[in-house]
Amino acid sequence: MDITQCPLSGKTRSEHDLLGYMNVPVEYYFGIQTMRALENFHISGIRLHSFPEFIRALAEVKQAAAMANRDLGILDAPIAEAIVKACMEISQGKLHEHFVVDMVQGGAGTSTNMNANEVIANRALEILGHQRGEYQYCHPNNHVNLSQSTNDAYPTAVKIAMIRTTAKVIASLRLLIDAFAVKGEEFAEVIKMGRTQLQDAVPMTLGQEFEAYAATLREEIERLEQNMKLYLEVNMGATAIGTGINSDPDYTPLCVDHLSRITGLQIVAASNMIEATNDTGVFIINSAVQKRLAVKLSKICNDLRLMSSGPRAGLNEINLPPMQPGSSIMPGKVNPVIPEVVNQIAFRVIGNDLTVTIAAEAGQLELNVMEPIIVHCLFESMEMLIRGMNTLRDKCILGITANEEVCRNMVYNSIGLVTALNPYLGYEASSELAQEALKTGKGIYELVLEKKLMSKEELDNVLKPENMVKPRKFAARK
Repeated sequence: MDITQCPLSGKTRSEHDLLGYMNVPVEYYFGIQTMRALENFHISGIRLHSFPEFIRALAEVKQAAAMANRDLGILDAPIAEAIVKACMEISQGKLHEHFVVDMVQGGAGTSTNMNANEVIANRALEILGHQRGEYQYCHPNNHVNLSQSTNDAYPTAVKIAMIRTTAKVIASLRLLIDAFAVKGEEFAEVIKMGRTQLQDAVPMTLGQEFEAYAATLREEIERLEQNMKLYLEVNMGATAIGTGINSDPDYTPLCVDHLSRITGLQIVAASNMIEATNDTGVFIINSAVQKRLAVKLSKICNDLRLMSSGPRAGLNEINLPPMQPGSSIMPGKVNPVIPEVVNQIAFRVIGNDLTVTIAAEAGQLELNVMEPIIVHCLFESMEMLIRGMNTLRDKCILGITANEEVCRNMVYNSIGLVTALNPYLGYEASSELAQEALKTGKGIYELVLEKKLMSKEELDNVLKPENMVKPRKFAARK
């Protein structure tokens, strides 16, 4: 819950800005510019404190800036130390309820930047022994925002938060991959029918199917890790458009050095600050990687729903853990609700990717003012993917069981079994067998013995599960 939803005493302090004066409740660490944002932006209902890593990163950026300004002698040491202490408290999780502006906002993130500046300034004032709002001693703009602009502080904080949140995505993904790999081993001997175009293809094992899911998801770890590295380049010191106006020539290297030590990340300054200030290409790549992962997860969940369909009138190859009754009218029905919800998460991530793409394209000249919707979409997608993967693993994958007899019977009753005989009987004879099986309803196994095309011993050897699910040597054809 944010502070605006808590009971207030009714006491206020008067603050002013470019547009005039406003009474701010004394309980609030934020000030007038955050209040205006609260009035203007009732948009998504998702506020900054919904993403703690973002607030932490904002505080770290402000801390590094204060330390650099102190080192340069342009910010008095006592004020700098108070700002640093306030930022460290916020980094440790304090005062997050005061970060209240909507994630979706006009102004290219200015409301977010000022929310941070005001909270930090008012906490620093308390540390200095003053009252909140006594900005002559520590001002949100003059001191906390010194040598900065929203246009460098905001995207830098976003990138730091993205790195850490991506690490959480990878951690959840690794656990999910492990779960699929465990099932791959568990189902290694379960023979089943593979399918293409939803038609019988050739035999495989259920274990091979689940190991393939693990393999396709492993590929995404490398993509995510590569993308994290792109976020290490920041534009601190660019200020408004990348020219560095109102910042000291030595500010950028000092600030970046402090930020690297504070965050533990190998952060570097962008080689071209103007380009770094107006370009959102890294966000497009991040969104595309998230979309790719989401598409793979959704495809896997489609497969799980198909394989568990039935149980009497579907494939019924696997059993998903029953999580809740499936119908208000059909007794006994249990639905695959966990794969279904992951499907829906994927749809949202795909939609967010389109929003990010359009917003990135909408940038004009020296700044992309659409960054707030980009940031909102990226954080939302990552948080949903983390929760979705954790839910899929814990409430579905780990509890899947195989219906071995159903799987085996489908293989031996399938016309697709004829493909395994193709190297021995030839394509023409195998095709005739398939056509006759379709017409008569007889099984391939039965027809081969009936026509004496192979002995039972030969046929059983060819149709051993281990001989149908991997490459093997054949005699030369004449």
